[in-house]
Amino acid sequence: MSEPSVETPVLDRYECRACGYVYEPEKGDDKHDIASGTTFAELPINWRCPVCSAKKTAFANIGPAGTASGFKENLGYGLGVNNLTPTQKNILIFGALALGFLFFISLYGLQ
Repeated sequence: MSEPSVETPVLDRYECRACGYVYEPEKGDDKHDIASGTTFAELPINWRCPVCSAKKTAFANIGPAGTASGFKENLGYGLGVNNLTPTQKNILIFGALALGFLFFISLYGLQ
């Protein structure tokens, strides 16, 4: 017999709408002694934002880390670029800038 697979739940991140702080369950909250792996729902009711002291109700679910940013209904537009994660978008943008800079500098080699 095979063992049933144990799926690890995807831990959603929550962003404070007041200051922009992002609570990441993988890291927890050192300021309030919240252990890593604690989901947002498991936080105490009196937990506050470690940056601006906003209540839990001031936080919005922004989904798990590494997912494409933006509204789900818009992810199909933009020649596939909307499906990229923020890290992939940064690599694409800054890579293109570096390549453009190299082409510009190579013009000095022409005589």
